[in-house]
Amino acid sequence: MAKEVFSRFDAADYLKTNEDIAAFLDAAMEEGGDDPEYIAVVLGTIARARNMSQLARDTGLSREGLSRALSGNGNPTMATLMKVAKALDLKIQVVPAVSAGAASNVPEHSTAS
Repeated sequence: MAKEVFSRFDAADYLKTNEDIAAFLDAAMEEGGDDPEYIAVVLGTIARARNMSQLARDTGLSREGLSRALSGNGNPTMATLMKVAKALDLKIQVVPAVSAGAASNVPEHSTAS
């Protein structure tokens, strides 16, 4: 019986366009958006897809520092994440976490006196 050999899977190999990257990051935020380590690893994957060395130059950070910050063991600051997003031509956007139906249960302020 022949032994099966599998190649290493790396999501960075499949992130070719800005749309791919946005969809990947969007899915990651949906899956683990409350876990900063997870999001850092996802940004690290995107950085590898886009050329980590160039990204380091674009952000003004060292390649080693950027790699460390975007690893599962890193602890990037919001400033670092914003620099990375800008260098990747991404926009970080905040949207309500509740659905429109749930939002209707929120009391409105009355303008009547």
